[in-house]
Amino acid sequence: MAGRGTDEHPHGADRLCDFGDRVYSRAVRRGRVPRRDAEPVPCLLDLALLHPDPDDMDWLVPTAPQEVMTRLLRGMYEEISASRRRVGSVVAAFEWYTGLGHQPPASPSAREGPAIRVLDGLARIQAAMDEATQACTTEVLTVQPGGIRREAELSEGLHRATALRGRGVRMRDLYTHVARHGQGLHTYLELMGDAVEARTLDEVTERLILFDRTVAFIPANSERTMALELRHPALVEYLGTVFDRLWRLAIPLTAPLPDTGIEGISHRERSIAALLAEGHQDAVIAERLGISVRTCRTHIARLSETLGAASRTQLGVRIAQVGLDDVRRVVVTPPGRGSPSAR
Repeated sequence: MAGRGTDEHPHGADRLCDFGDRVYSRAVRRGRVPRRDAEPVPCLLDLALLHPDPDDMDWLVPTAPQEVMTRLLRGMYEEISASRRRVGSVVAAFEWYTGLGHQPPASPSAREGPAIRVLDGLARIQAAMDEATQACTTEVLTVQPGGIRREAELSEGLHRATALRGRGVRMRDLYTHVARHGQGLHTYLELMGDAVEARTLDEVTERLILFDRTVAFIPANSERTMALELRHPALVEYLGTVFDRLWRLAIPLTAPLPDTGIEGISHRERSIAALLAEGHQDAVIAERLGISVRTCRTHIARLSETLGAASRTQLGVRIAQVGLDDVRRVVVTPPGRGSPSAR
């Protein structure tokens, strides 16, 4: 079997073949494996899960599972960012072409309404949402950006959620990690019981509500006083796929956030460090993570103190040195600090 090409192993590091899984697991348990054990599975070397032992080239040592995971997550985040940009382009293109001429007569299969409808005003948005709620029979998927949810926001949609629960509809909600700190969200989830499952991410897309993968609602302006009601099957399917990918990346609300691997730096501060390294201003970082600018700057100050940086320029250098600018890199201990903690 030696010398097989990667064409016989068409998978990624997240879905290893059975033999590859056994060899990599053995390498993680023992610290290394003989090179001959990996010959039948060249995918392990191609995917950088194993690499030669510099002290003995006849042996292979494993890449740390945490490093593999962060590498995979970064790739998935990049795919999702590209998907978000495509959603905006698709919607803009449909609006442009729709406005070029008269609408053709609706076909019998389109009696439920136009593929894209602009809802102007909160009253029309709420009415359309209530109508979609009444017709929903299977599932509701939502993305809720903006950090901690206000009590008024949660109460506004409670009657719809209660009606859906009564009909056995499954609900899945995505929030930012910051939303974990809002008592209103936990109270809402307690009221809804098993009908609602919630997960969180560092960042999420703009607001999305998707009923039965048939009709979706997204904001049409920054004030959210206008919305788009989308019924075009391709658009709705696309949004459902984006949600599914985000959902797989997200962390259940009942599970703790992963440790950063470096003492004194929280998961949120690592996210802030990565965005600082990309050149974003404080206000942009705060908006993307769902926190206030003041809170964002407090975390930046803690980063500076932990990394021993006396200025923003020096902070950028220290972020790069310890690997906080790229989750694919191994984080090292800052000078003058203890060894990385597994808090």
